[in-house]
Amino acid sequence: MADKKLMDGEAVRRAVRRMAHEFSEKHPQGNFALVGIQTRGVPLAHRLAKEFRAIEGGTPLPVGSLDISFHRDDLASNVPVPKGSEVLFDLKDKTVILVDDVLFTGRTIRAALDALCDLGRPRIIQLAVLVDRGHRELPLRPDFVGKNLPTSPQERVRVRLAEVDGEDAVVLEREKA
Repeated sequence: MADKKLMDGEAVRRAVRRMAHEFSEKHPQGNFALVGIQTRGVPLAHRLAKEFRAIEGGTPLPVGSLDISFHRDDLASNVPVPKGSEVLFDLKDKTVILVDDVLFTGRTIRAALDALCDLGRPRIIQLAVLVDRGHRELPLRPDFVGKNLPTSPQERVRVRLAEVDGEDAVVLEREKA
């Protein structure tokens, strides 16, 4: 597969900043929590919380991590490697924004909804993704999007984050002809 860089580090930072501004507009009191989906949703959630705090003058946000390994519907083809969830705040009656790197078919988000509801019953659940690439198989739509990237189903979108991969980038992988 030949790689094509769609977003560099600065474009990723701008997208995160823009999403944090949208959080501020929709939730000006900061009365919500972020829950990142393992793996890359977690550092994104922390970045969003940091940006939100800078915008709102120091308002800290609770941030958690969610492991969806045992809620996936493709376990027959993948053996899960649990990473563990860590949500150290009460979900009851809270607005929770799920954070993930790429939204594609929607199956990861369905699994995340199941896993999150196992931990408690939030008042509202919203979705924030760095990249929405389309091709949904489930009726899901993100509330906050860093970048819409139309793709073909045969292509792969890879988000690279410094915390996990050593660099920030969004890369499109295409099959070589």
